[in-house]
Formats: sequence, C-alpha cells, structure tokens
Amino acid sequence: MKKENIILIGMPGAGKSSIGVVLAKAIGYEFVDTDLLIQAREGCLLSEIIEKEGRERFVEIENEVNAGLDVKRCVIAPGGSVIYGIEAMKHFQEIGTIVYLKLSYEDLAKRLGNLKGRGVVLKEGQTLKDLYEERTSLYETYADLTISEKNRGIEETLQAIRDELNM
Repeated sequence: MKKENIILIGMPGAGKSSIGVVLAKAIGYEFVDTDLLIQAREGCLLSEIIEKEGRERFVEIENEVNAGLDVKRCVIAPGGSVIYGIEAMKHFQEIGTIVYLKLSYEDLAKRLGNLKGRGVVLKEGQTLKDLYEERTSLYETYADLTISEKNRGIEETLQAIRDELNM
C-alpha cells in the first residue's frame, strides 16, 4: 500500500512549513502544520505552553496531537521536537513517508533568531549546537528519505523532494 502522506521533519528553521505549503500545492495535497493544531487545542502559543506547562508536558502534548492525526493526502509539518514522541513517530511511519530536511548547523544558526519566541524546546542551559547534535541522529533514525538543503533554496529543495518521491 502506498503511504498517503508526506511528513517533513527537521530542526526549527529548516523550512518544514515553508516548503510544506509549496509542496502541498505542487502535488495537490493538503497542508497540515501540527504546531498550529497544538496552539488551537491549547488556546495559546507554543512558547506560552512551554513557559506555563514546562518542556516535558509540551512534548507530551505534541506527542498526543501528532499520534492522533488522522489525515490522507497531506503534507505534514510537525514541530522539530516531534522526534521525542515515540507514539507520534510510530504513527507517522505508518501513515506516510518521512522526509528529513537536513540543514548544516552553520546554516541553521544563520536562519534562527529568538529560539524561545519560536517555541523551541530547550533544556535548561542547552545551546542550539547541543540541540542540533542531540536531534540530528533522531531525525536520521526516523527518516525514510534525507534531503540536504545545502546550497538549495525552497524551489531546489522542493524539486529534490519531488524527484526522490517521483511526484
């Protein structure tokens, strides 16, 4: 059976939402940004959830929302911390093809501004470099396909995904 969804994973700032919207339009799929679903469910911003509830509870909420996603023919852009949710990632493996948008640490550092304002899940004292190193192997573990964004803009990355998926 052909998997009916495409799930884009990667670090915050890797372009999951930007590329996801364009990809969905290009292949006639719907687009789902699960951070927006979390905000709608909780009635506040991601950064507020992390501030009020704490990092661990945020990851639980994110896991619940993503594991419960019931969609077909969608490009799904979950938050960068989705890979901490085992149930969510198992669910994604069942319902779609997982594409890791890989960005070098240097390019990522250039793209990202205020991490806390973005709702990025950081442990106390953790740096962006620490987070990058912690998550990279998890992204690689879950990915069905890895697309390097090195020297690629949105259009080039989009074309690379389409070429790999034959879409």
